[in-house]
Amino acid sequence: MKSIIVGTAGHIDHGKTALVKALTGIDADRLAEEKRRGITIDLGFAHMDLALSAESAEPRTPRPTEAVSNQGSEVQDDGRTRRPRLHDSLRNEFGGETLRLGFVDVPGHERFVRNMLAGVGGIDLVLLVIAADESIMPQTREHFDILQLLGVRRGIAVITKADTVDAETLDVVRMEVDEFLRGSFLEGQPIVTVSALTGAGLDELKRAMIAAAGEVQARDSQALARLPIDRVFTMKGFGTVVTGTLIAGTIHREDELEVFPTGRRVRVRGVQVHGESAEVAVAGQRTALNLAGASTEDLARGMTLAPPETFVTTKRVDVKLRLLASAARALKNRARVHFHANTMETVAEIAFYTRSEITPTAAGTVGMEPPRYSNQIAPGEEMFVQFRLRDAVLLLPGDRFIIRQFSPVVTIGGGTIVANDAPLKAIDARLHFDFLERRSDPSRQVALRSLVVASGMRGISIGEAVARTGWRSADIGSILVNVDDIMRIGEVLISRKLLEMMISRPLLSQLDSFHKRNPLVPGVSKEELREQLSGVRPEVFAKVLEDASHAKQIEIAGDLVRLPGHGVVMKDDEAESKKTIEAAFAAAGLKVPALSEVIASLKVDKARAQKIVTLLLREKLLVKVSDELVFHRSALEALRRQMAAFKVKSTKIEVVKFKEMTGVSRKYAIPLLEYLDRERVTRRVGDAREIL
Repeated sequence: MKSIIVGTAGHIDHGKTALVKALTGIDADRLAEEKRRGITIDLGFAHMDLALSAESAEPRTPRPTEAVSNQGSEVQDDGRTRRPRLHDSLRNEFGGETLRLGFVDVPGHERFVRNMLAGVGGIDLVLLVIAADESIMPQTREHFDILQLLGVRRGIAVITKADTVDAETLDVVRMEVDEFLRGSFLEGQPIVTVSALTGAGLDELKRAMIAAAGEVQARDSQALARLPIDRVFTMKGFGTVVTGTLIAGTIHREDELEVFPTGRRVRVRGVQVHGESAEVAVAGQRTALNLAGASTEDLARGMTLAPPETFVTTKRVDVKLRLLASAARALKNRARVHFHANTMETVAEIAFYTRSEITPTAAGTVGMEPPRYSNQIAPGEEMFVQFRLRDAVLLLPGDRFIIRQFSPVVTIGGGTIVANDAPLKAIDARLHFDFLERRSDPSRQVALRSLVVASGMRGISIGEAVARTGWRSADIGSILVNVDDIMRIGEVLISRKLLEMMISRPLLSQLDSFHKRNPLVPGVSKEELREQLSGVRPEVFAKVLEDASHAKQIEIAGDLVRLPGHGVVMKDDEAESKKTIEAAFAAAGLKVPALSEVIASLKVDKARAQKIVTLLLREKLLVKVSDELVFHRSALEALRRQMAAFKVKSTKIEVVKFKEMTGVSRKYAIPLLEYLDRERVTRRVGDAREIL
């Protein structure tokens, strides 16, 4: 069974709710005030199943207790029987004989357009309702503008209240409607005349809905689930319930979900689809969820339910904005607007990528002829802009949005979200426009490549890519199979070209600079080098070192990295000083001089002398036993032999005996014994040492 969401649109009192009731038998006006005033104030919902009758190709609404018949047939010239063509079309398209329609009935009053916007974001098929006794009215135009800005592509124009006018007036209205729809997505589509009071035209409308539904592409039930909330209430015996149109993915009973933007975790206790209990809801269905873990105070229209720890909210989005030709004036930099997407609404400030941000060599922009860089957008124009939102929201590339003027509040434009990670600082507009063109490319390979390249040398993790695109990690893995210039390193994606550039330019350049600054140091530590490369991710850095080492562009010695042939290079006075230091400590045995005294006696300056000492320590010719004492390696090796010889006589040695054996004072004895403890030559037991 295929599920389609049908939305109504049109001016107040043009019969939208009456039409839905005539089709479904359900009164979508649920509020007492709506019934008292006779107008729709908030969203209303209804549903119906359409099937073919057994005797003909006439669509009808099956009674709840009635099975859908499969016996309709007709006799062909060869005597064989076949099913009616419309019957076959429905069977082939929907895998059966029933089409499930969920209706979203929206208010038509200009004061409630914001409520209307919360309902039309998830519709697949629109019924543009126009009353025969009034024809095209202001909210007819505004609603139709909204539908086109939201990218709705399937619909039917319905002229209602046909019973209130004569045939001549009806013909005039039909011509007016036909002219109004010219050049739009409804041009050439059926214009159906009905009367909700008498039932005239309803069967024709059902046939038109079946035909239009066959052209609607099913929503992706395999995608990551997203349910924008449009209603929150408490049901006695159940608790907290939310409803919405499941715009992507699948939700099962007992699933854990996250509420965006608050981050609250909830559990799905129960699922209803079109008023009936179900184990699962799939994309394209009107869905009600009974939630555990949240009260009605924790939830509100505009929030979104999605899998936990998958998406991130944002306050900055790059978009492709189209300003309506009917807009009263241009929209300038930093202007505030009302921003609507899915079921949410917030205030946003527009920011333009302007000429002042263009490099002197900037030329054209790929995909945009001619390139546009401006600090305003005029009525009828389309361009890339950034919106800075007052509230954090969950939006993904491809989501549609509407903007309304801040005051007076009228619809002035809309478009498509291109990127949910818009830059905070000003950047080169030409390059950014090129990036946004590629991000909005229908080819996922092109879009992913642009995202990875823009992440630079840091790369982007699979999780970050999921959050920025809305694609599953499995989808990204499939895309990578056909994209040779993106490398996956663990869970990180990086441009293969950038990885090679990282070796040929910054890595080798940093090493070369280090060697020039530090001729007495044999190499730079790996972590210090990684930080110099703008904090590149550890796994990417490890791959860079591995590739550079295999290519013999660098040498790795333990934790140190250096260029080939770039060991320590000493001047004559430095080489002489090194020999002096080593000889001084070698001759001293265990009665070593203070390091500061040795350095002070050298011909080189103090800074170079300290680097020479560091070099001797790294070469392990000198060993630092304490902060103050440094010994020559040969003296410590001789001490180890002394301890081994003493162990033949006794397995324990006291401090006094150690001083006597080595001929050193307590100043040297205690640090040396502690050094032997660290080296596991001895182990302290009380005031003595056990020789191991």
